[in-house]
Amino acid sequence: MTILYDIWNGGIDEEDIRFLCVTYERLLQQDNGMDWLNDTLWVYHPYILPHGAGAKKKKRDDDIPEHVTGCARSEGFYTIDKKDKIRYLNNTRASTDEPPTDTQGMSIPAQPHASTRAGSERRSEQRRLLSSFTGSCDSDLLKFNQLKFRKKKLKFCKSHIHDWGLFAMEPIAADEMVIEYVGQNIRQVIADMREKRYEDEGIGSSYMFRVDHDTIIDATKCGNFARFINHSCNPNCYAKVITVESQKKIVIYSKQHINVNEEITYDYKFPIEDVKIPCLCNSENCRGTLN
Repeated sequence: MTILYDIWNGGIDEEDIRFLCVTYERLLQQDNGMDWLNDTLWVYHPYILPHGAGAKKKKRDDDIPEHVTGCARSEGFYTIDKKDKIRYLNNTRASTDEPPTDTQGMSIPAQPHASTRAGSERRSEQRRLLSSFTGSCDSDLLKFNQLKFRKKKLKFCKSHIHDWGLFAMEPIAADEMVIEYVGQNIRQVIADMREKRYEDEGIGSSYMFRVDHDTIIDATKCGNFARFINHSCNPNCYAKVITVESQKKIVIYSKQHINVNEEITYDYKFPIEDVKIPCLCNSENCRGTLN
């Protein structure tokens, strides 16, 4: 099972495929009731890891990785250079942030999305006014009901902080519910068992969020977009536990106004430990570690 997990998580290299082929040929020569093998044919498959786990692709003169089969999709996972990744992220951010210009150098708003953007801003202003009118009642419950009927427009894509991140696709006013942190409600004993199992399965990150002393929400295998939210020492959101129909839920609130294409972040508030986890938020008041 360890070998199978290793292949599943890391892929196979040229040596693995060669030994698989040798094993297949030996099984064909054996007379042990495997007649069904006579109806099969060995087909060569391109190896995923050219020189071991996380190997890098060779590049051509035009800075494009070489693909033996002629197709990148058929060759599976390979490590992308950090320089290439940063350059790609900078290019995508520049293309989303820069508005088009006319021949006279004046900025032109994107016409197809202008009406949608204006409508989103109007709805955001209406929700802000509604929250000010209903300050005397249970505002958390009211906001949660609004969030159920009208979800925020969010997307996940590559982040400058760490791997994947969650980004706003519409303006979000301050002190609004952004998204609920969804997952399985489990006890501490189950959380410890799952954390060890995830490590054995090669899952590098587990998405567990503590609700209280007894309950933890596990979004590792059955969560929503909220699990992609990255940590920041200077976040634009915060997490809050609210009670809805005698059930505790974790909801992410906005601390300030959030613009379109701005990444959603909050402070993980990990307990202080001896083994430190480095922080990659690069904010002005970054603490350097998550814990």
